[in-house]
Amino acid sequence: MKAIVKYQKGDGFMELRDVPLPTPTDDEVLIRVWACGICGSDIHIFHDEHPNYPPVIVGHEYSGEIIALGKNVKGWKEGDRVVGETHTKTCGECLFCRTGNQQLCPHKRAPGWGIDGAFAEYLTYPARLLHRIPDNLSWEEASLAEPTAICVHGILERTLRGGSDTTLMSGGETVVVIGPGPIGLIALQILKAAGVGKVIVSGTPRSARRRLPLAKELGADYVVSREDLSEVVMNLTGGNGADLVVECSGSPSAISSTYELSRQLGRICFIGISGVDSISIPHDKEIFKGLSTIYCFSHRYTSWETALSFLSAGRVKARELITHKGPLERWEEIFEALEGGEGIKGILLPQEG
Repeated sequence: MKAIVKYQKGDGFMELRDVPLPTPTDDEVLIRVWACGICGSDIHIFHDEHPNYPPVIVGHEYSGEIIALGKNVKGWKEGDRVVGETHTKTCGECLFCRTGNQQLCPHKRAPGWGIDGAFAEYLTYPARLLHRIPDNLSWEEASLAEPTAICVHGILERTLRGGSDTTLMSGGETVVVIGPGPIGLIALQILKAAGVGKVIVSGTPRSARRRLPLAKELGADYVVSREDLSEVVMNLTGGNGADLVVECSGSPSAISSTYELSRQLGRICFIGISGVDSISIPHDKEIFKGLSTIYCFSHRYTSWETALSFLSAGRVKARELITHKGPLERWEEIFEALEGGEGIKGILLPQEG
């Protein structure tokens, strides 16, 4: 079968190869991959800026169809349409696994960097991690379940429902989303679905052509360049600052700015990964403001069920985010377009070409 393989450590060293068709174990299924989204982490893996264990097939935001089952698999059948949590190779015994937080298991090796992933025609996957795709979602829309689950976990499960001295979802709060990439635009939609008040989406000048206008279409009350963000936030809040800041860009300068943008007793939800070892943070200002900071990583079972529900109901519009798609043979072209800021979300279609 055809697959995109990171075959060696270092910047680059990724190519389309012919590799053996995988065979499912007794507890796995074999999936025909119909669509797989290109995540920012996939581009980081290309540049060796994210953990990876080559040779490894890249990709993890997949949707597909079960075509074979291991002998121990129950509750699934050939033809079922599925997506899957990325918590593969977890130990099941550590504190995090046993408290329902498999995403934090220190032994985890997720598909696309730790084990073979879904930029391939076929994929084997543990049946215990599968979720059914609602009938009204296309393969392409369903492939955005994973990034949607990340936003559900970070925003709904850990921030809005996490408990604080600040009451959110009253309809009168001001929320800032930094970074109008796929994660930021999904975060925007989840915030609006949750009933928050004004949402400001901020991006770099490069975002002004395509991403910020789309944010406005998807429900943002204000879209602004990052240079003007502080002034806009303070004008809208009477100088108090935002009730919640959701950082989705991973930019070190944007991460540092969140503390200035937040009001006293405000909240900050960090979702964007920076790719650098350390970032300067104004620690004392955080204490003096009494801020609640939530660092969010990955997702869990409940995040996926909510994400699929939101996608199915149209509360998160996935199709509007997809700007580039094509067969595996076009992976380099699509990677370059996304990295250059020409698109928003790219989808690879392994059964085409």
